[in-house]
Amino acid sequence: MSSKSTHNILFLKICSLFVVFITTNLSFGQTTTYGQSWNEVQFNRTINEKWSTELNIGTSFSSTATSSNIFQQNTQNSFRAWGHYYLTPRWKLSSFIAYYDNKDVPEIGQFKSPEWRLALQGIYYFHKTGYSLSTRMRLELRHMRNGDDDYENVLRYRQQIKFIQPLNSKVLRAGVIYAIASDELFFKSGTKVTGLSFFDRNRLNIGAGYLFSDDTQVELTYGNEYLPRDEGNQIVNAATLTITFNNLFKKLRKKLQHQDHTLDKED
Repeated sequence: MSSKSTHNILFLKICSLFVVFITTNLSFGQTTTYGQSWNEVQFNRTINEKWSTELNIGTSFSSTATSSNIFQQNTQNSFRAWGHYYLTPRWKLSSFIAYYDNKDVPEIGQFKSPEWRLALQGIYYFHKTGYSLSTRMRLELRHMRNGDDDYENVLRYRQQIKFIQPLNSKVLRAGVIYAIASDELFFKSGTKVTGLSFFDRNRLNIGAGYLFSDDTQVELTYGNEYLPRDEGNQIVNAATLTITFNNLFKKLRKKLQHQDHTLDKED
């Protein structure tokens, strides 16, 4: 069997497992289902071979009990600043500080809960020919306001596995479309603001991305979240859009400096 056929079979098996997981979740009496839109713009900047920084700007929208429009209510805006350290070719260590403006949306059972978040993260890459496989471990400290206007600290651990396969090339480069599949488990400490259950949620994403260039890419995926809650379980079906720019401002600055230098020469 060819290497390409083996990769395609592996991808189909992973997708099948995800479909089984969704079916299982839907069959166990969820009380509420919402459609949502999760959107994020990412700006990455390389400092040197070992270090890089990243800024994420995100916004989320949701349908409600009376409207199926996934843009009916703005539920969250967020800002997140990262530092990344490339320990080895297989390990990337990261940390971030973030602010999440969780809106007051009583139509979906959400109250206003501003949140500051600190996190430590490690990603381990399994180097494979023809596809990419990685696992991500993240520990988050969430400082959130509860319904009594008091702030609580929530400790949450997240474990993700992610699969990426180029579809029209053997490697990721400009002009390549790639498939994405990931699944992530969330576990948390029990508090008033997030509930007492230890298992927080499961998040599945399946979709595709496109590299316009080595510095610009876009990903469009379907996200499914299962959230067990004290007042009743929730299922979220989300359209997710992520746009990534690498070294955008650095290259724009160099371009402007080059234009200024050219004008000076002409003068």
